Amino acid sequence: MTLEKPLGSVIQGSLTKGLEVRLHPDVSVEEMRVGKFLVVRGVRSHFFCLLTDVSLGTASARILSNPPRPEDDFLQAVLAGNSTYGTIELSPMLMLNREVSEFHNAEPKRNGNGAASFQANTNAADFELLPVKTIPSHFSQVYEASERDFRIIFGWEDDPQRRNFAIGEPIDMPVPVCLDLDRFVERSNGIFGKSGTGKSFLTRLLLSGIIRKKAAVNLIFDMHSEYGWEAVSEGKKFNTVKGLRQLFPGQVEVYTLDPESTRRRGIRDAQELYLSYKQIEVEDLNLVQRELNLSEASLDSANILRSEFGTDWISQLLAMTNEEIQLFCDERRGHKGSIMSLQRKLMRMDNLKYMRPTCPFNYIDRILQSLDAGKHVIVEFGSQSDMLSYMLVTNMITRRIHQAYVRKAETFLASKNPSDRPLPLVITIEEAHRFLDPAIVRSTIFGTIAREMRKYFVTLLVVDQRPSGIDSEVMSQVGTRITALLNDEKDIDAIFTGVSGSHSLRSVLAKLDSKQQALVLGHAVPMPVVIRTRPYDETFYREIGATDWQEMPDEAVFEAATTALDDLGF
Repeated sequence: MTLEKPLGSVIQGSLTKGLEVRLHPDVSVEEMRVGKFLVVRGVRSHFFCLLTDVSLGTASARILSNPPRPEDDFLQAVLAGNSTYGTIELSPMLMLNREVSEFHNAEPKRNGNGAASFQANTNAADFELLPVKTIPSHFSQVYEASERDFRIIFGWEDDPQRRNFAIGEPIDMPVPVCLDLDRFVERSNGIFGKSGTGKSFLTRLLLSGIIRKKAAVNLIFDMHSEYGWEAVSEGKKFNTVKGLRQLFPGQVEVYTLDPESTRRRGIRDAQELYLSYKQIEVEDLNLVQRELNLSEASLDSANILRSEFGTDWISQLLAMTNEEIQLFCDERRGHKGSIMSLQRKLMRMDNLKYMRPTCPFNYIDRILQSLDAGKHVIVEFGSQSDMLSYMLVTNMITRRIHQAYVRKAETFLASKNPSDRPLPLVITIEEAHRFLDPAIVRSTIFGTIAREMRKYFVTLLVVDQRPSGIDSEVMSQVGTRITALLNDEKDIDAIFTGVSGSHSLRSVLAKLDSKQQALVLGHAVPMPVVIRTRPYDETFYREIGATDWQEMPDEAVFEAATTALDDLGF
Protein backbone atom coordinates (compact mmCIF):
# COMPACT_ATOMS: atom_id res chain seq x y z
CA MET A 1 0.00 0.00 0.00
CA THR A 2 1.69 3.21 -1.15
CA LEU A 3 1.73 6.31 0.99
CA GLU A 4 -0.13 8.43 -1.56
CA LYS A 5 -2.99 5.97 -1.90
CA PRO A 6 -6.15 7.34 -0.21
CA LEU A 7 -7.51 5.11 2.51
CA GLY A 8 -11.01 6.50 2.83
CA SER A 9 -13.33 9.49 2.83
CA VAL A 10 -14.64 11.61 5.69
CA ILE A 11 -18.41 11.00 5.88
CA GLN A 12 -19.36 12.76 9.12
CA GLY A 13 -18.02 14.07 12.39
CA SER A 14 -17.73 17.00 14.76
CA LEU A 15 -15.02 19.04 16.41
CA THR A 16 -15.71 17.53 19.83
CA LYS A 17 -16.42 13.91 18.87
CA GLY A 18 -13.94 13.49 16.03
CA LEU A 19 -14.27 12.32 12.43
CA GLU A 20 -15.85 9.21 10.99
CA VAL A 21 -14.13 7.88 7.88
CA ARG A 22 -15.45 5.20 5.52
CA LEU A 23 -12.64 3.08 4.12
CA HIS A 24 -12.37 2.57 0.39
CA PRO A 25 -13.31 -0.92 -0.91
CA ASP A 26 -9.71 -1.88 -1.64
CA VAL A 27 -8.51 -1.02 1.89
CA SER A 28 -8.69 -3.77 4.49
CA VAL A 29 -10.02 -2.82 7.87
CA GLU A 30 -7.41 -5.13 9.38
CA GLU A 31 -4.67 -2.72 8.29
CA MET A 32 -6.12 0.00 10.53
CA ARG A 33 -4.80 -0.07 14.08
CA VAL A 34 -5.60 2.12 17.05
CA GLY A 35 -2.86 4.70 17.56
CA LYS A 36 -2.04 4.99 13.87
CA PHE A 37 -1.14 8.45 12.57
CA LEU A 38 -3.20 9.63 9.57
CA VAL A 39 -3.56 12.85 7.57
CA VAL A 40 -6.84 14.26 6.27
CA ARG A 41 -6.31 16.56 3.29
CA GLY A 42 -9.01 19.19 3.41
CA VAL A 43 -9.64 22.01 0.96
CA ARG A 44 -7.66 24.63 2.90
CA SER A 45 -5.80 22.67 5.56
CA HIS A 46 -4.24 19.35 6.34
CA PHE A 47 -5.42 17.72 9.57
CA PHE A 48 -3.07 15.46 11.47
CA CYS A 49 -5.15 12.84 13.26
CA LEU A 50 -4.85 9.91 15.63
CA LEU A 51 -6.86 6.77 14.87
CA THR A 52 -8.92 6.02 17.99
CA ASP A 53 -11.42 3.34 16.93
CA VAL A 54 -12.16 0.81 14.18
CA SER A 55 -15.61 -0.55 13.36
CA LEU A 56 -17.60 -2.45 10.71
CA GLY A 57 -20.69 -1.13 8.93
CA THR A 58 -23.39 -2.44 6.59
CA ALA A 59 -25.65 -0.67 4.13
CA SER A 60 -28.68 -2.75 5.05
CA ALA A 61 -29.96 -4.43 8.19
CA ARG A 62 -30.94 -7.44 6.06
CA ILE A 63 -27.27 -8.34 5.69
CA LEU A 64 -26.96 -8.56 9.47
CA SER A 65 -29.99 -10.80 9.79
CA ASN A 66 -29.03 -13.00 6.83
CA PRO A 67 -25.23 -12.95 6.39
CA PRO A 68 -23.60 -14.97 3.60
CA ARG A 69 -22.43 -18.48 4.38
CA PRO A 70 -18.74 -18.93 5.29
CA GLU A 71 -18.08 -20.94 2.13
CA ASP A 72 -19.87 -18.44 -0.17
CA ASP A 73 -16.79 -16.47 -1.24
CA PHE A 74 -18.58 -15.01 -4.28
CA LEU A 75 -21.36 -13.33 -2.30
CA GLN A 76 -18.90 -12.05 0.28
CA ALA A 77 -16.84 -10.47 -2.50
CA VAL A 78 -19.95 -8.89 -4.04
CA LEU A 79 -20.99 -7.32 -0.73
CA ALA A 80 -17.51 -6.20 0.30
CA GLY A 81 -16.80 -2.50 -0.10
CA ASN A 82 -20.30 -1.32 -0.93
CA SER A 83 -22.84 -3.23 1.15
CA THR A 84 -20.30 -4.07 3.85
CA TYR A 85 -17.44 -1.75 4.70
CA GLY A 86 -15.07 -0.61 7.41
CA THR A 87 -15.09 2.70 9.24
CA ILE A 88 -12.52 4.35 11.47
CA GLU A 89 -12.74 7.12 14.05
CA LEU A 90 -10.14 9.89 13.92
CA SER A 91 -9.31 12.52 16.50
CA PRO A 92 -7.83 15.66 14.82
CA MET A 93 -4.81 16.91 16.77
CA LEU A 94 -3.15 19.59 14.61
CA MET A 95 -3.81 21.65 11.49
CA LEU A 96 -1.39 22.79 8.80
CA ASN A 97 -2.38 25.43 6.26
CA ARG A 98 -2.53 23.78 2.87
CA GLU A 99 -0.75 26.67 1.12
CA VAL A 100 2.19 26.25 3.48
CA SER A 101 2.15 22.50 3.07
CA GLU A 102 2.12 22.60 -0.75
CA PHE A 103 4.87 25.23 -0.84
CA HIS A 104 7.13 23.05 1.28
CA ASN A 105 6.31 19.80 -0.43
CA ALA A 106 9.85 18.41 -0.42
CA GLU A 107 11.30 14.99 0.15
CA PRO A 108 14.02 14.36 2.72
CA LYS A 109 17.54 13.77 1.55
CA ARG A 110 19.39 10.69 2.74
CA ASN A 111 22.79 10.75 4.34
CA GLY A 112 25.41 8.04 4.06
CA ASN A 113 23.78 6.00 6.83
CA GLY A 114 20.41 5.99 5.10
CA ALA A 115 18.87 8.38 7.64
CA ALA A 116 16.68 11.19 6.43
CA SER A 117 17.73 14.80 6.91
CA PHE A 118 15.82 17.92 5.97
CA GLN A 119 17.40 21.05 4.62
CA ALA A 120 16.53 24.58 5.67
CA ASN A 121 13.55 24.80 3.32
CA THR A 122 11.84 21.99 5.23
CA ASN A 123 12.68 23.11 8.74
CA ALA A 124 9.82 22.39 11.13
CA ALA A 125 9.93 26.01 12.23
CA ASP A 126 8.88 27.04 8.69
CA PHE A 127 5.54 25.28 9.09
CA GLU A 128 2.65 26.85 10.92
CA LEU A 129 1.19 24.12 13.11
CA LEU A 130 -2.14 25.27 14.48
CA PRO A 131 -4.54 23.92 17.09
CA VAL A 132 -7.64 22.33 15.61
CA LYS A 133 -10.47 24.88 15.45
CA THR A 134 -12.50 23.35 12.63
CA ILE A 135 -12.90 20.07 10.71
CA PRO A 136 -12.44 19.05 7.05
CA SER A 137 -15.39 18.99 4.67
CA HIS A 138 -17.35 15.94 3.54
CA PHE A 139 -15.45 13.41 1.41
CA SER A 140 -12.02 14.81 2.26
CA GLN A 141 -9.50 12.08 1.58
CA VAL A 142 -7.51 10.33 4.30
CA TYR A 143 -3.91 9.22 3.81
CA GLU A 144 -1.28 7.46 5.82
CA ALA A 145 1.19 9.88 7.38
CA SER A 146 4.48 10.05 5.50
CA GLU A 147 7.97 10.38 6.91
CA ARG A 148 7.82 14.04 5.91
CA ASP A 149 4.68 14.53 8.01
CA PHE A 150 6.41 13.16 11.08
CA ARG A 151 9.44 15.36 10.47
CA ILE A 152 7.26 18.45 10.15
CA ILE A 153 5.55 17.76 13.46
CA PHE A 154 8.16 16.09 15.63
CA GLY A 155 11.35 17.40 14.05
CA TRP A 156 14.54 15.36 13.86
CA GLU A 157 17.23 14.57 16.35
CA ASP A 158 20.10 16.38 14.65
CA ASP A 159 18.21 19.67 14.30
CA PRO A 160 20.88 22.29 15.19
CA GLN A 161 18.25 24.77 16.41
CA ARG A 162 16.64 22.52 19.02
CA ARG A 163 17.55 19.96 21.67
CA ASN A 164 15.50 17.15 20.15
CA PHE A 165 15.83 13.59 21.39
CA ALA A 166 14.35 10.57 19.62
CA ILE A 167 12.38 8.57 22.17
CA GLY A 168 10.98 6.03 19.71
CA GLU A 169 9.18 5.47 16.43
CA PRO A 170 5.54 5.32 15.32
CA ILE A 171 4.14 1.81 15.58
CA ASP A 172 4.06 1.33 11.81
CA MET A 173 6.91 3.45 10.41
CA PRO A 174 10.70 3.60 11.02
CA VAL A 175 10.97 7.35 11.54
CA PRO A 176 12.05 8.98 14.84
CA VAL A 177 9.55 10.69 17.14
CA CYS A 178 11.42 13.41 19.05
CA LEU A 179 10.88 15.17 22.34
CA ASP A 180 11.84 18.84 22.60
CA LEU A 181 14.05 18.56 25.69
CA ASP A 182 14.09 22.31 26.32
CA ARG A 183 10.32 22.21 26.69
CA PHE A 184 10.51 18.90 28.54
CA VAL A 185 12.65 20.27 31.40
CA GLU A 186 10.52 23.41 31.71
CA ARG A 187 7.86 21.49 33.65
CA SER A 188 7.53 18.45 35.86
CA ASN A 189 6.93 15.26 33.88
CA GLY A 190 5.81 11.71 34.48
CA ILE A 191 6.52 8.17 33.30
CA PHE A 192 3.65 5.82 34.12
CA GLY A 193 2.74 2.21 33.48
CA LYS A 194 1.89 -0.94 35.34
CA SER A 195 4.63 -3.20 36.66
CA GLY A 196 6.69 -4.89 33.96
CA THR A 197 6.01 -2.42 31.13
CA GLY A 198 9.55 -0.99 31.05
CA LYS A 199 9.26 2.23 33.07
CA SER A 200 12.85 1.97 34.29
CA PHE A 201 14.15 1.54 30.75
CA LEU A 202 12.10 4.51 29.56
CA THR A 203 13.44 6.58 32.45
CA ARG A 204 17.04 5.59 31.69
CA LEU A 205 16.47 6.41 28.03
CA LEU A 206 15.14 9.90 28.82
CA LEU A 207 17.86 10.65 31.35
CA SER A 208 20.47 9.65 28.76
CA GLY A 209 18.94 12.13 26.32
CA ILE A 210 18.94 14.95 28.88
CA ILE A 211 22.59 14.29 29.70
CA ARG A 212 23.65 13.88 26.07
CA LYS A 213 21.89 17.08 24.94
CA LYS A 214 22.89 19.03 28.08
CA ALA A 215 19.32 20.17 28.64
CA ALA A 216 19.57 20.09 32.45
CA VAL A 217 21.39 18.50 35.36
CA ASN A 218 19.85 15.46 37.03
CA LEU A 219 19.43 14.36 40.62
CA ILE A 220 18.27 10.74 40.54
CA PHE A 221 17.08 8.88 43.63
CA ASP A 222 17.80 5.32 42.54
CA MET A 223 15.70 3.11 44.79
CA HIS A 224 16.69 -0.24 43.27
CA SER A 225 20.19 0.61 41.94
CA GLU A 226 19.05 0.53 38.30
CA TYR A 227 20.44 3.76 36.88
CA GLY A 228 24.02 4.02 38.11
CA TRP A 229 26.37 1.30 36.91
CA GLU A 230 24.20 -1.38 35.30
CA ALA A 231 20.85 -3.11 35.56
CA VAL A 232 19.32 -6.45 34.67
CA SER A 233 17.59 -6.31 31.30
CA GLU A 234 14.06 -7.56 30.74
CA GLY A 235 13.39 -10.65 28.68
CA LYS A 236 13.82 -14.41 28.84
CA LYS A 237 17.57 -14.35 28.31
CA PHE A 238 19.45 -13.02 31.30
CA ASN A 239 21.64 -10.04 30.49
CA THR A 240 22.60 -6.64 31.83
CA VAL A 241 22.41 -3.17 30.35
CA LYS A 242 24.72 -0.25 30.79
CA GLY A 243 23.96 2.39 33.43
CA LEU A 244 24.40 6.13 33.18
CA ARG A 245 27.75 6.08 34.97
CA GLN A 246 29.17 3.82 32.25
CA LEU A 247 27.55 5.76 29.43
CA PHE A 248 28.78 9.14 30.71
CA PRO A 249 31.75 8.43 33.02
CA GLY A 250 32.93 12.04 33.17
CA GLN A 251 29.51 13.56 33.72
CA VAL A 252 27.76 11.27 36.23
CA GLU A 253 28.65 10.85 39.90
CA VAL A 254 27.26 8.12 42.15
CA TYR A 255 26.61 8.62 45.87
CA THR A 256 25.71 5.58 47.94
CA LEU A 257 23.96 5.01 51.26
CA ASP A 258 25.27 1.45 51.34
CA PRO A 259 29.00 1.41 50.38
CA GLU A 260 29.34 -2.36 50.89
CA SER A 261 26.56 -3.14 48.41
CA THR A 262 27.99 -0.67 45.92
CA ARG A 263 31.46 -2.21 46.10
CA ARG A 264 30.04 -5.72 45.67
CA ARG A 265 28.39 -4.60 42.46
CA GLY A 266 31.70 -3.40 41.07
CA ILE A 267 31.38 0.38 41.45
CA ARG A 268 34.76 1.49 42.74
CA ASP A 269 34.49 5.27 42.61
CA ALA A 270 31.12 5.87 44.31
CA GLN A 271 31.12 8.47 47.05
CA GLU A 272 29.72 7.59 50.44
CA LEU A 273 26.71 9.52 51.70
CA TYR A 274 25.76 9.95 55.35
CA LEU A 275 23.11 12.05 57.03
CA SER A 276 22.88 13.24 60.60
CA TYR A 277 20.04 13.56 63.08
CA LYS A 278 20.60 17.32 63.03
CA GLN A 279 19.43 17.46 59.42
CA ILE A 280 16.04 15.86 60.14
CA GLU A 281 13.14 18.29 60.40
CA VAL A 282 9.62 17.58 61.63
CA GLU A 283 8.50 17.95 58.01
CA ASP A 284 10.61 14.89 57.13
CA LEU A 285 8.90 12.85 59.83
CA ASN A 286 5.52 13.96 58.59
CA LEU A 287 6.27 12.37 55.22
CA VAL A 288 7.23 9.02 56.83
CA GLN A 289 4.48 9.14 59.44
CA ARG A 290 2.95 5.89 58.15
CA GLU A 291 6.30 4.07 57.94
CA LEU A 292 7.19 5.00 61.54
CA ASN A 293 3.59 4.62 62.75
CA LEU A 294 3.64 8.09 64.27
CA SER A 295 0.50 9.64 65.70
CA GLU A 296 -0.48 13.28 65.35
CA ALA A 297 0.27 13.70 69.05
CA SER A 298 3.81 12.42 68.47
CA LEU A 299 4.33 14.95 65.67
CA ASP A 300 3.07 17.72 67.96
CA SER A 301 5.58 16.58 70.56
CA ALA A 302 8.30 16.64 67.90
CA ASN A 303 7.50 20.29 67.21
CA ILE A 304 7.80 21.09 70.93
CA LEU A 305 11.15 19.31 71.14
CA ARG A 306 12.40 21.06 68.00
CA SER A 307 11.49 24.44 69.46
CA GLU A 308 13.27 23.62 72.71
CA PHE A 309 16.49 21.93 71.54
CA GLY A 310 16.89 23.24 67.98
CA THR A 311 18.58 21.03 65.40
CA ASP A 312 19.90 18.73 68.15
CA TRP A 313 16.40 17.68 69.20
CA ILE A 314 16.54 14.03 68.07
CA SER A 315 19.86 13.30 69.78
CA GLN A 316 18.55 14.96 72.94
CA LEU A 317 15.34 12.94 72.81
CA LEU A 318 17.08 9.59 72.27
CA ALA A 319 19.37 10.28 75.26
CA MET A 320 16.58 11.28 77.67
CA THR A 321 15.58 9.00 80.56
CA ASN A 322 12.00 8.55 81.75
CA GLU A 323 12.63 11.00 84.59
CA GLU A 324 14.05 13.61 82.21
CA ILE A 325 11.05 13.19 79.93
CA GLN A 326 8.70 13.66 82.89
CA LEU A 327 10.59 16.78 83.98
CA PHE A 328 10.48 18.15 80.43
CA CYS A 329 6.73 17.57 80.23
CA ASP A 330 6.16 19.30 83.57
CA GLU A 331 8.11 22.35 82.40
CA ARG A 332 6.92 22.53 78.78
CA ARG A 333 3.43 21.06 79.18
CA GLY A 334 4.22 18.16 76.91
CA HIS A 335 2.54 14.77 76.95
CA LYS A 336 4.79 12.10 78.43
CA GLY A 337 3.13 9.20 76.64
CA SER A 338 3.44 10.74 73.16
CA ILE A 339 7.07 11.80 73.74
CA MET A 340 8.03 8.32 74.96
CA SER A 341 6.24 6.80 71.97
CA LEU A 342 8.14 9.16 69.65
CA GLN A 343 11.40 8.19 71.33
CA ARG A 344 10.76 4.45 70.86
CA LYS A 345 9.89 4.82 67.20
CA LEU A 346 12.82 7.09 66.37
CA MET A 347 15.17 4.47 67.80
CA ARG A 348 14.62 2.58 64.54
CA MET A 349 16.95 5.10 62.95
CA ASP A 350 19.88 3.67 64.89
CA ASN A 351 19.67 0.68 62.53
CA LEU A 352 19.98 2.78 59.38
CA LYS A 353 23.48 2.41 57.92
CA TYR A 354 23.65 5.97 56.64
CA MET A 355 22.36 7.79 59.73
CA ARG A 356 24.85 9.32 62.19
CA PRO A 357 24.43 11.45 65.33
CA THR A 358 26.84 13.89 63.69
CA CYS A 359 28.73 14.01 60.39
CA PRO A 360 32.26 15.38 59.82
CA PHE A 361 30.93 17.58 57.01
CA ASN A 362 27.74 18.25 55.10
CA TYR A 363 27.31 15.58 52.41
CA ILE A 364 24.32 17.36 50.92
CA ASP A 365 26.51 20.37 50.24
CA ARG A 366 28.82 18.05 48.28
CA ILE A 367 25.88 16.94 46.13
CA LEU A 368 24.96 20.57 45.53
CA GLN A 369 28.54 21.37 44.52
CA SER A 370 28.45 18.53 42.00
CA LEU A 371 25.19 19.84 40.54
CA ASP A 372 26.60 23.37 40.36
CA ALA A 373 29.55 21.97 38.41
CA GLY A 374 27.17 20.50 35.84
CA LYS A 375 27.51 16.92 37.10
CA HIS A 376 24.59 14.52 37.21
CA VAL A 377 24.12 12.85 40.59
CA ILE A 378 22.69 9.40 41.29
CA VAL A 379 21.90 8.50 44.91
CA GLU A 380 21.95 4.71 45.30
CA PHE A 381 20.21 3.03 48.22
CA GLY A 382 21.53 -0.54 47.94
CA SER A 383 20.10 -2.65 50.78
CA GLN A 384 18.60 0.51 52.32
CA SER A 385 15.78 0.56 49.76
CA ASP A 386 12.82 0.23 52.14
CA MET A 387 10.19 2.95 51.89
CA LEU A 388 11.27 4.53 55.20
CA SER A 389 14.81 5.14 53.97
CA TYR A 390 13.79 6.10 50.45
CA MET A 391 11.18 8.66 51.52
CA LEU A 392 13.22 10.08 54.40
CA VAL A 393 16.48 10.53 52.48
CA THR A 394 14.82 11.78 49.31
CA ASN A 395 12.84 14.39 51.20
CA MET A 396 15.79 15.55 53.31
CA ILE A 397 18.09 16.04 50.33
CA THR A 398 15.47 17.52 48.00
CA ARG A 399 14.31 20.08 50.55
CA ARG A 400 17.82 21.46 51.02
CA ILE A 401 18.62 21.40 47.29
CA HIS A 402 15.39 23.29 46.62
CA GLN A 403 16.26 25.90 49.25
CA ALA A 404 19.62 26.44 47.57
CA TYR A 405 17.97 26.79 44.16
CA VAL A 406 15.48 29.32 45.52
CA ARG A 407 18.40 31.48 46.68
CA LYS A 408 20.14 31.08 43.31
CA ALA A 409 16.98 32.01 41.41
CA GLU A 410 16.43 35.09 43.55
CA THR A 411 20.03 36.17 42.98
CA PHE A 412 19.60 35.74 39.23
CA LEU A 413 16.32 37.67 39.17
CA ALA A 414 17.97 40.51 41.08
CA SER A 415 21.16 40.70 39.02
CA LYS A 416 19.81 39.70 35.55
CA ASN A 417 23.34 38.45 34.97
CA PRO A 418 23.37 35.34 32.72
CA SER A 419 26.27 33.93 34.71
CA ASP A 420 24.01 33.81 37.79
CA ARG A 421 21.34 31.75 36.01
CA PRO A 422 21.04 28.33 37.71
CA LEU A 423 21.34 25.21 35.61
CA PRO A 424 17.87 23.63 35.26
CA LEU A 425 17.55 20.70 37.64
CA VAL A 426 15.43 17.58 37.08
CA ILE A 427 14.80 15.46 40.20
CA THR A 428 13.80 11.86 39.47
CA ILE A 429 11.76 9.98 42.10
CA GLU A 430 10.23 6.51 42.00
CA GLU A 431 7.05 5.39 43.80
CA ALA A 432 5.92 8.97 43.30
CA HIS A 433 2.40 8.42 44.72
CA ARG A 434 3.97 7.98 48.17
CA PHE A 435 5.39 11.54 47.99
CA LEU A 436 2.44 13.15 46.20
CA ASP A 437 -0.47 11.57 48.04
CA PRO A 438 -3.40 14.01 48.41
CA ALA A 439 -3.25 13.73 52.21
CA ILE A 440 0.34 15.02 52.50
CA VAL A 441 1.22 16.67 49.21
CA ARG A 442 0.65 20.21 50.45
CA SER A 443 3.12 19.75 53.29
CA THR A 444 5.95 18.15 51.28
CA ILE A 445 8.65 19.72 49.17
CA PHE A 446 7.61 17.61 46.17
CA GLY A 447 4.14 19.10 46.06
CA THR A 448 5.74 22.55 46.23
CA ILE A 449 8.07 21.81 43.31
CA ALA A 450 5.28 20.34 41.19
CA ARG A 451 3.09 23.41 41.69
CA GLU A 452 5.92 25.92 41.14
CA MET A 453 6.64 24.54 37.65
CA ARG A 454 9.91 26.16 36.51
CA LYS A 455 9.81 29.18 38.82
CA TYR A 456 13.04 28.22 40.58
CA PHE A 457 14.54 26.09 37.77
CA VAL A 458 13.68 22.82 39.55
CA THR A 459 11.27 20.22 38.15
CA LEU A 460 10.34 16.61 38.88
CA LEU A 461 10.44 13.46 36.79
CA VAL A 462 8.00 11.15 38.59
CA VAL A 463 7.99 7.41 37.89
CA ASP A 464 4.96 5.50 39.11
CA GLN A 465 2.66 2.57 38.46
CA ARG A 466 -0.29 4.07 40.37
CA PRO A 467 -0.97 7.56 38.98
CA SER A 468 -4.39 7.48 40.63
CA GLY A 469 -2.59 7.81 43.98
CA ILE A 470 -1.09 11.17 42.97
CA ASP A 471 -2.94 14.34 43.91
CA SER A 472 -5.14 15.56 41.03
CA GLU A 473 -3.82 19.13 41.27
CA VAL A 474 -0.27 17.85 40.88
CA MET A 475 -1.26 15.61 37.95
CA SER A 476 -2.82 18.59 36.21
CA GLN A 477 0.58 20.35 36.41
CA VAL A 478 2.51 17.44 34.86
CA GLY A 479 3.76 18.79 31.55
CA THR A 480 4.62 15.68 29.53
CA ARG A 481 3.21 12.23 30.26
CA ILE A 482 4.84 9.11 28.85
CA THR A 483 2.49 6.27 29.62
CA ALA A 484 2.92 2.55 29.04
CA LEU A 485 0.07 0.06 29.45
CA LEU A 486 -2.37 0.65 32.31
CA ASN A 487 -5.38 -1.52 33.10
CA ASP A 488 -7.00 0.11 36.11
CA GLU A 489 -9.72 2.58 35.17
CA LYS A 490 -8.76 4.95 38.00
CA ASP A 491 -5.17 5.05 36.78
CA ILE A 492 -6.29 5.73 33.21
CA ASP A 493 -8.55 8.55 34.43
CA ALA A 494 -5.63 10.04 36.38
CA ILE A 495 -3.39 10.11 33.29
CA PHE A 496 -5.84 12.39 31.49
CA THR A 497 -6.37 14.81 34.39
CA GLY A 498 -6.35 18.31 32.91
CA VAL A 499 -6.11 17.02 29.31
CA SER A 500 -8.77 18.34 26.92
CA GLY A 501 -10.33 15.88 24.49
CA SER A 502 -9.05 12.93 26.49
CA HIS A 503 -12.07 10.72 25.80
CA SER A 504 -10.68 9.77 22.39
CA LEU A 505 -7.28 8.84 23.85
CA ARG A 506 -8.55 6.43 26.50
CA SER A 507 -9.10 3.62 24.01
CA VAL A 508 -5.61 4.21 22.59
CA LEU A 509 -3.99 3.85 26.02
CA ALA A 510 -5.99 0.76 26.94
CA LYS A 511 -4.86 -1.08 23.78
CA LEU A 512 -1.11 -0.59 24.05
CA ASP A 513 1.13 -3.64 23.99
CA SER A 514 2.58 -4.62 27.34
CA LYS A 515 6.16 -4.05 26.15
CA GLN A 516 7.93 -1.27 24.24
CA GLN A 517 4.88 0.85 23.50
CA ALA A 518 3.84 4.11 25.10
CA LEU A 519 1.49 7.04 24.61
CA VAL A 520 3.34 10.37 24.68
CA LEU A 521 1.39 13.58 25.20
CA GLY A 522 1.92 17.01 26.66
CA HIS A 523 4.21 19.99 26.63
CA ALA A 524 7.26 18.45 24.90
CA VAL A 525 5.41 17.07 21.84
CA PRO A 526 3.09 18.98 19.48
CA MET A 527 0.40 16.27 19.62
CA PRO A 528 -0.25 12.92 21.33
CA VAL A 529 1.44 10.00 19.61
CA VAL A 530 1.77 6.26 20.20
CA ILE A 531 5.36 5.10 19.88
CA ARG A 532 7.40 1.94 19.86
CA THR A 533 10.05 2.94 22.35
CA ARG A 534 13.67 3.21 21.32
CA PRO A 535 15.69 0.11 22.24
CA TYR A 536 18.22 0.57 25.02
CA ASP A 537 21.00 -1.61 23.63
CA GLU A 538 24.47 -1.53 22.10
CA THR A 539 23.18 0.38 19.08
CA PHE A 540 21.87 3.05 21.44
CA TYR A 541 25.20 3.15 23.29
CA ARG A 542 26.99 3.93 20.03
CA GLU A 543 24.42 6.52 19.00
CA ILE A 544 24.54 8.25 22.36
CA GLY A 545 28.31 8.47 22.18
CA ALA A 546 29.64 5.55 24.23
CA THR A 547 31.71 3.21 22.04
CA ASP A 548 33.72 1.33 24.65
CA TRP A 549 30.93 -0.91 25.91
CA GLN A 550 31.92 -4.56 26.32
CA GLU A 551 29.57 -7.38 27.29
CA MET A 552 30.28 -8.79 30.73
CA PRO A 553 31.32 -12.44 30.98
CA ASP A 554 28.49 -14.73 32.06
CA GLU A 555 30.14 -15.36 35.44
CA ALA A 556 30.41 -11.64 36.17
CA VAL A 557 26.85 -11.04 35.04
CA PHE A 558 25.59 -13.80 37.32
CA GLU A 559 27.56 -12.50 40.31
CA ALA A 560 26.34 -8.92 39.81
CA ALA A 561 22.75 -10.06 39.46
CA THR A 562 22.96 -12.27 42.56
CA THR A 563 24.30 -9.32 44.55
CA ALA A 564 21.51 -7.06 43.30
CA LEU A 565 18.85 -9.63 44.21
CA ASP A 566 20.38 -10.11 47.67
CA ASP A 567 20.31 -6.36 48.25
CA LEU A 568 16.62 -6.30 47.36
CA GLY A 569 15.86 -9.08 49.84
CA PHE A 570 15.18 -11.93 47.39
